[in-house]
Amino acid sequence: MRIDGARVLITGASSGVGAATARAMAAAGSRLLLAGRDRQRLHAVAAETGGRAVVGDVTTDAPVLAEQATPVDVLVCNAGAGWAGAFAGMPLRDVNELVAVNLTAPMELARLLLPGMIEERRGHVVFVSSIAGAVGVAGEAVYSAAKAGLVVFAEALRDELSEFPGIGVSVVFPGVVATPFFDRRGVPYDRRWPRPIPPERVARGIVTAIRRGRSECYVPGWLRLPARLRGAAPGAFHRLTRLTG
Repeated sequence: MRIDGARVLITGASSGVGAATARAMAAAGSRLLLAGRDRQRLHAVAAETGGRAVVGDVTTDAPVLAEQATPVDVLVCNAGAGWAGAFAGMPLRDVNELVAVNLTAPMELARLLLPGMIEERRGHVVFVSSIAGAVGVAGEAVYSAAKAGLVVFAEALRDELSEFPGIGVSVVFPGVVATPFFDRRGVPYDRRWPRPIPPERVARGIVTAIRRGRSECYVPGWLRLPARLRGAAPGAFHRLTRLTG
């Protein structure tokens, strides 16, 4: 799909992958509507990219965002939240928040904006998942489950939309990204490997997925290997993850 001149809604656009995607899409000539909760940072990104900022929470303000964005050509569901620790000690309010941000909110935005794409018979929806949504990560059980739900939702949605070849659905699987995500969840990333990649690399993957109509995009690309191993030999995969930590 061509993105020059396209009307694009990006959630979680105030920092990290969302801000990097805004810059990449602006450089490609897209017209941007940027959503996020951090007013100051969001307006700074909007000023830098020529986009329009809408301050809001995707879990409660999806109808407002959809109304502001309509009509839209591309929806990038990037907003996310994490929580690290043993699931047995996780408060229910945090369970509900993670599911709402990472799964329910993208579903709701897609539900609100897809009718317009269907009417125009063109458009693209990108769901930013995580490698945790492909293989599951210990200590991030609910986050992994929500991101995995997004993957299966996208797969089903893609099949539902097969009669509209002009509408694409992509899932992007980032690995560890150098963003404020880990600090916000309260547990910094302290492993030596894999090393965090810059958010600009993920943004390039998102742009490529839209332009080439890719169903899935792993960033970095080698992450496809553990995902495939987990599917083909789950027992061997889990033994390997226990050995490597």
